[in-house]
Amino acid sequence: MNKKAVLALMLALVMPFAGYFIVKHYSEGTVHMPRRYFEPDSVVVKEKNGKTITDTIWHKVKNIEFTNQLGKKVSLYDLKGKIVVIDFFFSRCPGICPGLARSMKRLQDSFKKNDSIVQFISISVDPEYDSVPQLRKFADRINANHDSWWFVTGNKKDIYDFALNELKAGLADTEVDTAFIHTENFFLLDSSFVVRGWYNGFDTVKQARLVQDIPLLMLEKDRNKPSVFREFIPILPLIFIAIGVVFVAVLIFNRQKSKQEKQH
Repeated sequence: MNKKAVLALMLALVMPFAGYFIVKHYSEGTVHMPRRYFEPDSVVVKEKNGKTITDTIWHKVKNIEFTNQLGKKVSLYDLKGKIVVIDFFFSRCPGICPGLARSMKRLQDSFKKNDSIVQFISISVDPEYDSVPQLRKFADRINANHDSWWFVTGNKKDIYDFALNELKAGLADTEVDTAFIHTENFFLLDSSFVVRGWYNGFDTVKQARLVQDIPLLMLEKDRNKPSVFREFIPILPLIFIAIGVVFVAVLIFNRQKSKQEKQH
């Protein structure tokens, strides 16, 4: 067997294992996804192909209805399939609210070319005062895009229940006043309405992280619909070995054919 044949045989033997480890390395743990922040609602154990599988059902934020700055009735679940960023404010706030609004405006501008993937919602914690005209005035003052950023009002009890029991604002900000919610945090929800993080609106590092996390969540696969490629990872060694065997078989066949042709 000449040198070329030996080299080809070695490549055929090494290729299956090299390919497997390369694919395995780049398919696992390459992206740090935003974690789910709260304890799961429940854990389901089920059987699949003779194996016991534990499936975690994470806390999904309940739906809530609002009226936005355009006077339109809207709800959280209208945004199915979108990433959602929420903060709390009130239009006559003399303190942190204008600064938070500027931070949210920078976020909105960051996704100007991809505004269909994310919706921003600023929820008034003073709904008795914040009428539709007041909300519109506040939104126009900071030049907000009305389509991808809602300023909303609604039932005060529902809003406070949503903030404290669904978004867990008291955990995100331990100093929050439950009687008048006034937090500096932005809350990030994935497309399944699961809380994936909170980010201080005045912390530039946290805001930069939020800008990164939004597209990451858009790329995240539904856990109940895993990647077809990932399903093949456990049998990749067999696949690559089979490719190697075929390669060697073709090599041997061609050599024998070449010898026969020379004999004739």
